[in-house]
Amino acid sequence: MAIKQSKSNLKEIQSRRDYRKLRNRTNQTISASTHTRRQQRLKRKEERKRFKKPKRRIFPIWLRIIIVLICCVVALAGGLMVGFGIIGNGHPTDALKIETWQHIIDFVIKD
Repeated sequence: MAIKQSKSNLKEIQSRRDYRKLRNRTNQTISASTHTRRQQRLKRKEERKRFKKPKRRIFPIWLRIIIVLICCVVALAGGLMVGFGIIGNGHPTDALKIETWQHIIDFVIKD
């Protein structure tokens, strides 16, 4: 840790021994002030914990997961309908029929 040396400190330092004394004195004040700051910070943290309101979730986690999965299925179906109906010039509801997918699989597997 570097010691900031002001003009008054430079006048005090005549030898290495004086420098060590000054350094020890500043380290003691720094460690004492750090110790009290640490205690104050821990005290504030404990008070925050004590007065903190418990979180109440509106939707439980398992319900969120189910909602996300349902949204994914709806997005997939919407994408299929847009791709088959608008881009592919067919009827959008045909994209959800099993016969359409069986026909596509037959084209892919056909030797």
